[in-house]
Amino acid sequence: MALNPFIGRKQELKKLQALHRKSIPSLVVVKGRRRIGKSRLIVEFASQIPQCKLWIFSGLAPQEGMTAQTQRDAFARQLASFLKAPPFTFQDWTDAFDHLSLHIQKGDIILFDEISWMGAKDPSFIPKLKVWWDKQNIPIVVVFCGSVSIWIEENILKSTAFFGRIALTLTLEPLSIPESAHLLKTMGFQGSSYEIYKLLGVLGGIPWYLEQVGPGMTADNIIKQLCFEKDGLLVLEFDHIFHDLFDGKGATYKKILNSLKDGMKTLAEIRQDIHFPHSGTLSQLMDHLRIAGFVRKQNLWSFKTTKPLKQSLYRICDPYMRFYLKVIESRRPKIDVGAFADEPLSHLPGFDAHMGLQFECLLLQNWPLLLKSIGISTSDVICDGPYRQSKTANAKGCQIDYLVQTFTKNLFVCEFKFKRGELGLEIIQDMLDKIKALKIPKGYAAVPILFHIGGVTSSLAIDGHFYRIIDIVDFLIENNSL
Repeated sequence: MALNPFIGRKQELKKLQALHRKSIPSLVVVKGRRRIGKSRLIVEFASQIPQCKLWIFSGLAPQEGMTAQTQRDAFARQLASFLKAPPFTFQDWTDAFDHLSLHIQKGDIILFDEISWMGAKDPSFIPKLKVWWDKQNIPIVVVFCGSVSIWIEENILKSTAFFGRIALTLTLEPLSIPESAHLLKTMGFQGSSYEIYKLLGVLGGIPWYLEQVGPGMTADNIIKQLCFEKDGLLVLEFDHIFHDLFDGKGATYKKILNSLKDGMKTLAEIRQDIHFPHSGTLSQLMDHLRIAGFVRKQNLWSFKTTKPLKQSLYRICDPYMRFYLKVIESRRPKIDVGAFADEPLSHLPGFDAHMGLQFECLLLQNWPLLLKSIGISTSDVICDGPYRQSKTANAKGCQIDYLVQTFTKNLFVCEFKFKRGELGLEIIQDMLDKIKALKIPKGYAAVPILFHIGGVTSSLAIDGHFYRIIDIVDFLIENNSL
């Protein structure tokens, strides 16, 4: 079966190729969110190495009745398939790994895909894998790969078994906006820039989601098909994520995400919102969601001292996750009986407002593009991110879409607007109100920035209030971006 075009991951491929050129066995860990393209990266890497043999062994997804022997049997079937041999039976992982060693050769790449599923049922899996790895004496590349990043962190990256043995760790992030747009166009999508952003606002930069887009459809039709039809791929995806990542223990994780679907919260606010008991485990659960790629921890900081404050804000950083919880989930009963088959997205109450928040989530995911478009080097940044100033007796509360503090004593106050039509002078007052509310230290300048997609009126363009008015349509062109 032909693979879809491979877009992006240039730096990751360079690192893997450099490792393969070494004349020693090398161990690699690739982690990242479900559907992010981890195993596809390794397939692409192997395809660029002449006369390289790629061995892929994939663990079976968790389900009732699954045992360690079930996983060993799956490994045995995959090995037999590679060798075009009759089926094997391994009663022990040591026998399985040693049998593999009989057949691998110099330069081979071995991928243990979804390794957490492969080894979760057998406490001896990691020690035996470590013993097998320590016996390797020919230049091969072995890759541990999986979506359950928590398991990989605890059992491999932080494990004494593999301490000092891992040559390269790669954490795959979503594709950037220009890379995502390139992939959409490669898949045959011919919609406008506005429609591309509408899709990216829902799908994020997740390659597998973007690959579901085909030619001859509008953005609305695609979103309807994926998100509002009975058994639509992204209707069912949320349940798959929680089943695969949290092995049936996702109820509390889901409560946390539901608490964050309307905006950023502190740990204390989340605890109160979900009625979580006062203990240290909530911060651990937040770390799990952060490692899984669905939540971002945003440190609050002091403009004066530039040091992080005690409190941090947490937010959903994954556009699809937020869209499911905010838009799809409440409509599941109707979706599951096909009630939206003939209803346009424009008829859904508040849909445009939802898309504005999706757009914000997408842009924050692409913060390097934001800095570059403003003209700020990352080396000049003290702190950046969405910013919330709580109301006190001496200060008004306010929330900034994106704020950048630089060593040159500038505070770049950024506003995101996802509106189809032109923006006019009325937006200036909104920005003035936010800047007035900010407690700006003496000697600092507040610099207003506007990011938009639908254009601005000539009166706003020539007014001079904004330091930069940035049309994010330019982000869609790879040569103009990162």
